[in-house]
Amino acid sequence: MRGMCAGVLFFEAIVLALATPVMIQVEGVSTGVALAWGVGLAALALVTAGLLRFPWAYALGWLVQVGAVAMGFLLPIAFFVGGVFAAIWATAWVLGRRIERDRAANPEFYAR
Repeated sequence: MRGMCAGVLFFEAIVLALATPVMIQVEGVSTGVALAWGVGLAALALVTAGLLRFPWAYALGWLVQVGAVAMGFLLPIAFFVGGVFAAIWATAWVLGRRIERDRAANPEFYAR
């Protein structure tokens, strides 16, 4: 689960950082606000990806998803892009939990 969720957060961080100049140039968002949302969320996503060895960090990952969707108030396309990343995050989280549960139930199968 950790690897899948970390991968989602890593790619999301790239997209969030690249949204910063779009917010400034296309939407006319002030530089400070755009940097706080775009680069700030990207940094939070990267830090969270590194902290996923702790169970509480997954809640922080959900917070990144909420922030990415909320960025849509500054950059309307972010409602869609943030929603897509939230769906990918949710899928990675659910499937990762299912795989971990299966590994715990069938350790002899995964020992091969």
